[in-house]
Amino acid sequence: MSSQEPDFTSQVADLNKYGQALNNCESVEEVVSLSLEAVSLLFGFPYTTFVEVRDGDLRVVHSTYPAVSAGDEPFAVAYEAFESGETTVRSGEAAGEAEDGVGATVAVPATIASDVVAIIVTRSVETQEFGDEVVRPLEILSTHAATAIGNIRSRERLERARRDLEKRKEMVEMYDRLLRHDLGNDLQVISAFSDEIAQNVDGEWGDYAERVHRTAEGAMDLIRRVGDLVSTLERQDEPTPRSLSAILSAVVADTRDQYETLTVEFDPEAFDVRVYGGDLLDSVFTNVLTNAAVHNEGAVNVRILRGDARDGRVTVSIADDGCGVPDDVSDRLFEMGVKSEDSDGTGFGLGFAKALTESYGGDIDVTESDRGGADFRITLDRV
Repeated sequence: MSSQEPDFTSQVADLNKYGQALNNCESVEEVVSLSLEAVSLLFGFPYTTFVEVRDGDLRVVHSTYPAVSAGDEPFAVAYEAFESGETTVRSGEAAGEAEDGVGATVAVPATIASDVVAIIVTRSVETQEFGDEVVRPLEILSTHAATAIGNIRSRERLERARRDLEKRKEMVEMYDRLLRHDLGNDLQVISAFSDEIAQNVDGEWGDYAERVHRTAEGAMDLIRRVGDLVSTLERQDEPTPRSLSAILSAVVADTRDQYETLTVEFDPEAFDVRVYGGDLLDSVFTNVLTNAAVHNEGAVNVRILRGDARDGRVTVSIADDGCGVPDDVSDRLFEMGVKSEDSDGTGFGLGFAKALTESYGGDIDVTESDRGGADFRITLDRV
């Protein structure tokens, strides 16, 4: 056993304690503070810079290195670590970029599922080269920091989603009350009188009255559907960890039984992860799969694939080889009540799916699949 191994073992134990503390942080600023403290106490290096990465933009959050301050542009070594996704080590003259006396510099990317969320840059005025005895513990620390930042960002997205959902609920509830009480009452009157006229008048005018009656009944049915949607959203619980594989497996099995013309290619093992969702998460996938079966003629093949998004999120791609999204609704596909001219549906299915997905802190969009059909992509927060 080398003389460095006991030190490394002790450092790992200390870093795991910091990892537990990092997972309890409520903000990125707390993560930064604890990370800088760990580098200072465990390694004794005076110069450390913490760089946060959001959507590909690098920003210095805090730095004890005199040549760079919070809000400044990071030095080239940070960009090199970000672009490569690997630890970058510099020594000798290449280690100091704006300050004399720096003997070695190491930039360690903090990653979640290959997505860099932060970079810890440490400099030494004594060491001329960083070896594994320093790099390995720093990489462990960066892993803890990445996990903590990922959890914080997930909580932030969920909180924003809850606030947005509450605002959406308030607006929908207001319209629902107007529809049910005001317009609904008027439609009942129209329906009753038009039905009475249709039964007592023959010929062309009787046909007109019958058409008015059917239209009023259809409008009243639509109001009831909106009311059911509002009631469903009101009953939504807080998102909790759920098995993505189990949910998709059940949805695929049900859809296969319901639509003989629909073929689904799906590997449950590829989705062996947990995501945040509510009791109606299965409805999101059911709506999309049903959409593929209903809005295409003849046999349709669907592929369900997994992709890893930024910040450790998971994307479910549901791509078919059908006729694609009609041009007349492509820009408004997820709006409530929007449907193409040829559709016999209500136009609420995909709008409902989007509202649910966003209430779980996720998102849904659609592009053209590589086979000319539609490719719906549902992104959720991974646990």
